[in-house]
Amino acid sequence: MEYRRLGRTDWRVSVVSFGAWQIGDPEFWGKDDAANAEEAVQVALDEGVNLFDTAEMYGGGASEEALGKALGARRRDVHIADKVSPENCAPDRVRAACEASLRRLGTDWIDLYQVHWPSRTVPFEDTHAALSALRDEGKIREIGVSNFGARDLAQWCGAGGAASDQVGYNLLFRAAEYEAIPACRERGVAVLAYMPLMQGLLTGRYASIEDIPMLRRRTRHFSRHRDGTRHGEDGHENLLMDTVADLRDFAAAVGLTVEGMALSWLAAQPGVSSVILGARNPAQLLDNLRAVEDIGPAAVAQLNELTYPLKRALGPNCDMWQTAENSRIR
Repeated sequence: MEYRRLGRTDWRVSVVSFGAWQIGDPEFWGKDDAANAEEAVQVALDEGVNLFDTAEMYGGGASEEALGKALGARRRDVHIADKVSPENCAPDRVRAACEASLRRLGTDWIDLYQVHWPSRTVPFEDTHAALSALRDEGKIREIGVSNFGARDLAQWCGAGGAASDQVGYNLLFRAAEYEAIPACRERGVAVLAYMPLMQGLLTGRYASIEDIPMLRRRTRHFSRHRDGTRHGEDGHENLLMDTVADLRDFAAAVGLTVEGMALSWLAAQPGVSSVILGARNPAQLLDNLRAVEDIGPAAVAQLNELTYPLKRALGPNCDMWQTAENSRIR
């Protein structure tokens, strides 16, 4: 396992981290007969993963509970990254949310405590002050953000800084490359990339749009006429599926799995400290962890070219689910 520095901290985190949403929210992710949360966490630990990401909103806290239980006595060997929801960003609510997360995790401290989405009602300065107090007390070690665009990140850093910014980023959604990632690199903020396989689209398992589960086809890739969408855009369904087919063909030509290729491409991107890989199937997780490799600059360049039309079509709006006018990521 490769390890990289997390922003300006002295931490070295695994280039692939474990996303615990899937182990605590089966209603969203659907049934999987091979799912085994505790075994998946043990596989990750044995393979050298030392960063585990969760949030209070994942399964209403069930993800935190499952992660804490699965880590058990090995908790001290890892960094736990947790998130506070935007509705809990007021100072008194930040403290209560943090203490509730600590109880569910069964730990005395959270290593990286992140603001899950920017609050539009509580000033960043107030939230940062509350987080700083928790850090001074030893309840959290580092402060991070999630889903912060360039403007919000600049304002947040003016209030006191962040170790990391968690952004949605993958071969099929490269909006963060326009402004968000350059802003992170300029400020020494680590990029944690979530949704690296685009909720399964980059696994090669879906032959058509109709095969994709409804809850996973709500992003701006899809037509506004699809159930569950709220963006009101026409989408780019033909371009999306053509791009997926091109990626599948390229992976076969170079002897890689689609998911291994997608993860390796993402790990090669400038500014990325860790790729957050959600998992509950131990065998599948092991295959994916071992598929991450240095694919070389020529393959990276070819993948950039294959996915550029979709990048251009979706534009710089980093919110996958809302229009630029209504974007929650600024």
